[in-house]
Amino acid sequence: GGRGDRMAGSPPLASTLAGYNPWHRFGNKGHYLAMGVQSGTVTAIETCSPAKLNLFLHVTGRRPDGYHSLQTVFQLLNWGDDMRFEARAEPGVTLTGDTDDIAPEQNLIMRAARALGQPDRGAHIHIRKRIPRGGGLGGGSSNAATTLLALNRLWELGLEQEALQRLATPLGADVPVFVMGQNAWAEGVGEVLSALTLPKRWFVIAQPDCTVSTAEIFADPALTRHTLPITVQAFFSGAGHNDLQDVVLPRYPEVQQAWEWLNQHSPTARMTGSGACVFAALETEESARQIAAEAPDGLDVVVAEGVDRLPEVRVGE
Repeated sequence: GGRGDRMAGSPPLASTLAGYNPWHRFGNKGHYLAMGVQSGTVTAIETCSPAKLNLFLHVTGRRPDGYHSLQTVFQLLNWGDDMRFEARAEPGVTLTGDTDDIAPEQNLIMRAARALGQPDRGAHIHIRKRIPRGGGLGGGSSNAATTLLALNRLWELGLEQEALQRLATPLGADVPVFVMGQNAWAEGVGEVLSALTLPKRWFVIAQPDCTVSTAEIFADPALTRHTLPITVQAFFSGAGHNDLQDVVLPRYPEVQQAWEWLNQHSPTARMTGSGACVFAALETEESARQIAAEAPDGLDVVVAEGVDRLPEVRVGE
């Protein structure tokens, strides 16, 4: 989806299926400023809740608490879900849109709102999803982080990055990188983050029609858990793979087929996260679109640009 969609009661968001370019998104109409810059009372915030890719993912050990230690690089994309936050006078947070089938206690958007500990404040959140669930693109984690950042701004809580990170970590391993809002090298269970400047790349992302359970893959006896750590230098020289891919492909034929198709076009083809999505990195938008145009029938493919940091938000007073 994505072409011509608009959120109820708001202007068109000028996003397209093919991607999402925040720098050209709003033209020169009105004053749209980055979060935290504008003075005056904010009554509404509209923003992209971006997807991520794991450019590689190594499982380097298993800790006594049962969690796995990892090494990965998070690449943010200029494509994702649209979220709108509106201040309300009455206390409580309401949510509408494409996550209505998820129970509130399981919904990461609602859990993030509750984590801010502001029962007396009110907001309405609307979400338009593009990021598939169980795809390895970090959709739920991104939505949670976007909620923390936007409500911090909307409610003028003044929480610094460090405080928001403390709230983010219990919500999920991928939430902190979205709160940080920059590409990152990650270790530990994914929470030890260092900002990383990555080369400009375009990505072809294939979305197989299946959902992979992350917990199931990490519990699989066939998973390699002792990959030797690599250096940042080695990653930039081309080292790195996804340890989860060898477990997922034999169990999910849809992922196997998507990977085989993409691998014919690009030697960089690999799975992100625990799947199901697979991606390839390309130097130019044109080369990415050429590959996407040849996608087999029935396979959803998105072309997106990698970005260094989160897109700007649109603020209404």
